[in-house]
Amino acid sequence: MQKLISYPLSIIYYLCFVLTLLIFHPIQWICNNVFGYPALKKSVDILQFFLMRCMNVLGTRYTFNNPHQIDTDQPLIIIANHQSMQDIPPIMWYMRKHHPKFISKIELGKGLPSVSYNLRHGGSVLIDRKNPRQSLPALMEFGEYIEKTKRAAVIFPEGTRSKNGVPKPFQTKGLNILFKKIPSALIVPISINNSWKTLKYGKFPMGLGTHLIFTVHKPIKLATFVNKQELINSIETTIKQHIHP
Repeated sequence: MQKLISYPLSIIYYLCFVLTLLIFHPIQWICNNVFGYPALKKSVDILQFFLMRCMNVLGTRYTFNNPHQIDTDQPLIIIANHQSMQDIPPIMWYMRKHHPKFISKIELGKGLPSVSYNLRHGGSVLIDRKNPRQSLPALMEFGEYIEKTKRAAVIFPEGTRSKNGVPKPFQTKGLNILFKKIPSALIVPISINNSWKTLKYGKFPMGLGTHLIFTVHKPIKLATFVNKQELINSIETTIKQHIHP
């Protein structure tokens, strides 16, 4: 019965979703080209708020647990597990004062109103996973940018999303590059639960009544760890211990 109900609600959701992206695309362009980055950043923040409201059509709820006071005068490396595209708007909205920037696959750099524009112009990095000659220098440059601007790099070390909530092993190459290029970073691990359930039937219809839960763990000063592999193992353990498929 729930799947049957989800068909008309999913249609309404996708209409709201597409309309939101179409409305904010020219807004982002104007903000960026007329007023510069601060205005673009504000428009992108508001976009995330409305993307989350679109999900409310499906009965989706959000809980973002962050009891930590994180200063904005330092760069962050936000590390999280990955379950769906719905992981992104809450991180961007609730961590907005830190200016989150994402490592995204190059295919997302075109064809998606609002999303592609922000990825190209908002400070995120687009990488070709099949081309190390492109991806490695791009990641290094991205890390240098985060270190210089004291913003937040967001990375999903699993590489691809988990379709059933069961976390995949962390890949270390991207993390090691960020660790090297952002030496003053504060590491912020986040566990994401239930996001995969929004796609439990596939992209259509969408799952109903999902409660997305984000748990921000105690931040870690990168400089306090000499053994970076030990640090990665510790972060992976912390994140996965709080994932409940």
